[in-house]
Amino acid sequence: MSIANTVNILVRSITPDDNTAIAEVIRQVSAEHGLTADKGYTVSDPNLDNLYQLYSQPRSAYWIIEYDGQVAGGGGIAPLTGIEGDICELQKMYFLPVLRGRGLAHRLASQALAFARSQDFRECYLETTATLTRAIALYERLGFIHIDGPLGCTGHVDCEVRMLKTL
Repeated sequence: MSIANTVNILVRSITPDDNTAIAEVIRQVSAEHGLTADKGYTVSDPNLDNLYQLYSQPRSAYWIIEYDGQVAGGGGIAPLTGIEGDICELQKMYFLPVLRGRGLAHRLASQALAFARSQDFRECYLETTATLTRAIALYERLGFIHIDGPLGCTGHVDCEVRMLKTL
């Protein structure tokens, strides 16, 4: 006899109550990949514990992915800091292992890019690190191209992979 295992996955906008849980997800995934807070990675961002407030700003959005009622991932879009004009940044895309391999990163990134278009951004920038090979492959499939140097002022000085997509 087999027993069905039903899993509930929900993608929704961030709420103030999500701040602690999504910050913990980002810390866990960062630690898993050796991305430490003493370097210029997302895990060292001073606003990591206040993502709801950060993404409540104009032309910004962040989505949470729940797995069986627990925050297990997320990602967002915001204007690129330090650049005037119409470039946004795909930011803080982190997923616990339980979410990986389900197409959720593609779904969330596509949703974020659609939001960016609706906000009249013309290009989307992102930074990551070479150790995140699956993420890089996803971004390439989404049409991001590698660029030589950083754009804006993200503070992620140790993210050596920079990519850009025309929206």
